Amino acid sequence: MQLKRILELLKINKEKSLYHRYINNDHIAPLLENLNANFAIDNVGTSVNNEPIFTIKVGNGSKRILMWSQMHGNESTATKSLFDILNYFKHENQFSNTILKECTLKIIPILNPDGARLYTRVNGNNIDLNRDAQDLSQPESIVLLDVFNDFKPNFCFNLHGQRTIFSAGKISNPATLSFLAPAQDIETTVTKNRKQAMEVVVKMNEMLQQVIPNQIGIYDDHFNLSCVGDTFQSNNVPTILFEAGYSANDYDREQVREYLGLALMTSLNYIANNNVTGKLYEYYFDIPMNEKLFFDIIIRNAKLKVGAENVDIAFQYQEILTNNKIEFIPTIDSIGKLNSKFGHLEIDAKNQLVQSFKTETLYKGYESNSVMINNELFALKPINN
Repeated sequence: MQLKRILELLKINKEKSLYHRYINNDHIAPLLENLNANFAIDNVGTSVNNEPIFTIKVGNGSKRILMWSQMHGNESTATKSLFDILNYFKHENQFSNTILKECTLKIIPILNPDGARLYTRVNGNNIDLNRDAQDLSQPESIVLLDVFNDFKPNFCFNLHGQRTIFSAGKISNPATLSFLAPAQDIETTVTKNRKQAMEVVVKMNEMLQQVIPNQIGIYDDHFNLSCVGDTFQSNNVPTILFEAGYSANDYDREQVREYLGLALMTSLNYIANNNVTGKLYEYYFDIPMNEKLFFDIIIRNAKLKVGAENVDIAFQYQEILTNNKIEFIPTIDSIGKLNSKFGHLEIDAKNQLVQSFKTETLYKGYESNSVMINNELFALKPINN
């Protein structure tokens, strides 16, 4: 697959109406209406609060791939990437023709529309749908299982977004994208279908290393049958967890959507053109494990009071929905010696006094858009916010 060409096509077909972090059914409804006759749109159920849940079916091939996004309502990067790819599939080109000839895709763009509208992880009943695979207590969980049983996929893509705290191993690089071939038993046995999922991850990693080297991680495969990925894997369907993370100065996740689009197109193209046996699975274990080594901001060598010992002050952004936009609120997460941690932004206070804008002493949990360092104002919110 030609890296340069696929990136060009993703840029050309970017769905510009989907931007930043807040994406709900109102945003995708007109896009669904504008898909052409090659796409079959179905309303397959409703959420707790009676919002529709849609599927999009495209392609005519024997290899069936089921994808779903925004199972957690505040994880919208994959939804943007999916519509970029759908735009891509509207047009005749070498890659789309091959994929749609060999594969049939069924996509749930927003599985949790109530959570998407409120920008929360949970659904309208305050339930995490990714812990409801066995109880099936929620209508959204039942919709997904019904689609799974009806479609009988050969592969499942579970599309999520991860926090900015993750590093790609024990290094100072963020985990821009992460993957997992979930376990299907308590022994985390590397079964045939897990090997198939791992092989696809290996091929995505090979491609992504060319554009974001050392920024790919994998999650540990601790088994939890309440999770959807583990459940579908236990049904012997190769399942891959995708996690869209953070790239430098990209809190709106616009650059990451492109990297995720590249990963998705690479995986689809590989499945379309190959008999995925799992023979390359061992290279999966060369990908570093995610570590929780990052904060959004660390102010180094700071004094909270005159004459006090130096400390590091770590801020993490809270994501708050305000007037249909996500605001990033800098909040102090940790104070102390943070030598083993990294900041996406690091500020050296140079042993000077660090206070709030109102010259108040800072403390864990303090929220502020700026701080004073030696009486100089430093803004803390992301530039694109």
